[in-house]
Amino acid sequence: MYRILDTHKEIKERRNQCSHPVYAKPELLATAPNQVWSWDITKLPGPVKWSYFYLYVIMDIFSRYVVGWMIAPNESSALAVKLIEETCQKQNIKKDSLTLHADRGSSMKSKPVALLLSDLGVTKTHSRPYTSDDNPYSESQFKTLKYRPDFRERFGCIEDARCFAQGFFGWYNKEHRHSGIALHTPKSIHYGTAPAIQNYRASILMDAFMAHSERFVNKLPVPPPLVEAVWINKPKQISLSEG
Repeated sequence: MYRILDTHKEIKERRNQCSHPVYAKPELLATAPNQVWSWDITKLPGPVKWSYFYLYVIMDIFSRYVVGWMIAPNESSALAVKLIEETCQKQNIKKDSLTLHADRGSSMKSKPVALLLSDLGVTKTHSRPYTSDDNPYSESQFKTLKYRPDFRERFGCIEDARCFAQGFFGWYNKEHRHSGIALHTPKSIHYGTAPAIQNYRASILMDAFMAHSERFVNKLPVPPPLVEAVWINKPKQISLSEG
């Protein structure tokens, strides 16, 4: 049998049939707000074991501003469509100006979401499977959320979860001094007030230097520089050229 199959070139390496597709590494650049958004869904513990509420969050990667969020009793592509559409309207997103990045969850890859993004003129990209580094900003934001001192071990009901999220995102957007954006708040970066705040910080540091230069070892203090570009998977050749 094998000699006959070999004669007709029908014997092949069977393991080739199990090979996985090669996924391209997403390389996304944002130089201003509302150019690249990242979105994801995480679970919040419900009142009893194995019960959860689902938190949908859309974040601008340049400013770290949470532009939209929702808590629902389940994960649904219809709810994702509603959140994305309302958030794009709220932020006045024009066609062909935004990229929306997500992992490969069922809602993220669903046909209703894909059709909506096509209608809105929004480019969609996805992380590679099992690669959390491809969606770092959403992952980092969820970590901040769940490591807050007031994060609950369990939420008694969905209204309880929504009340917590309302307070958290108000704090995160308006008060949280984010180390990744020069210790500004996401709101100040997103809505363009950061340069004025930066100038005020510089003047305060100059006054402190003039009054007590010995405390600064005669080195003029300056505030951390504002971020000009934010990447998801910065290309290596650009990293090398910029040092």
